[in-house]
Amino acid sequence: MMQSLEDKINDGGRLTRAEARRLAALPFERSFDLFAAANRLRMRRSGDAVELCAIVNAKSGLCPEHCAYCAQSAKSKTGVAVYPLISRAEALERTRQAQSGGVSRFSIVTSGRKPDKKELKKIAAMISDIRATGLHACASLGLLEADELRFLRDAGLERYHCNIETSERFFPEVCTAHSFSDKLETIAAAQKTGLSVCSGGIMGMGETWDDRIDMALTLRTIGVDSVPINFLNPIPGTPLGNRQPMHPFDALRTISLFRFLLPDTAIRICGGRIATLGEFASLIFLAGADALMTGDYLTTLGRSYADDLKLLALHRLRPARPAP
Repeated sequence: MMQSLEDKINDGGRLTRAEARRLAALPFERSFDLFAAANRLRMRRSGDAVELCAIVNAKSGLCPEHCAYCAQSAKSKTGVAVYPLISRAEALERTRQAQSGGVSRFSIVTSGRKPDKKELKKIAAMISDIRATGLHACASLGLLEADELRFLRDAGLERYHCNIETSERFFPEVCTAHSFSDKLETIAAAQKTGLSVCSGGIMGMGETWDDRIDMALTLRTIGVDSVPINFLNPIPGTPLGNRQPMHPFDALRTISLFRFLLPDTAIRICGGRIATLGEFASLIFLAGADALMTGDYLTTLGRSYADDLKLLALHRLRPARPAP
């Protein structure tokens, strides 16, 4: 069954929902067969290259959106750092640090529903600075509208990030301050503006395998360019703070499932990587991932640029370089 599905993809076909369910239902002892097939699909797409990206939490805390996983929600009692938009100079310094760590993309991320006009102008200047270094400029700024996205595009923005988080069915369990449709509208606006789109979500929030499949199929339908996969790192003080992390093999099998369903899309491993995978964190590439967020995350520590470069070298992989 595995070989026939792999052959179908190599011949230009797409997995059906029923076929994805068959993959998700594979017994535990077949996990490494699944990983091996997903790894071959990764190599078919990306060879030995892994795209590295990094972010800066440019405005932290006091978010009114109340997402159940988020330490930055104003309703959460997490003790997370709270500060206004950082300076242009600080953003540039963080960009240069990331560039020295081998990344090809750098993203400005802010808390809140979206920045105000004054903040947006400052962020546009940061984006211009990122482009001037030769890196690709990305941003994750909430539910922006078309005119705001065009303004940032004209400043040098190339990719916009807006996670759908999970399936449409499960989304109300995660967030009620905005809707799944709000997310899709922002993504559509970014695409119409000519921006590349990065959209994925968080695994391990209580969703089912069918929810993960539905999420991947939605992302396939809307045609995103990069799919960030995060794993819930339960933070005390948030509504999901008491959840147990995913089993490492369920996390790896999720990566492989997304590789099968999105064979020509970057599968990017982001937050919760070490907390969830532990000793198995180095298997993400063998499970099908071909992109990685390195450095720290929004409110939790990640891995140093140097350590992730060593990880790539151990797997005989190399950082993808920015296009001219």
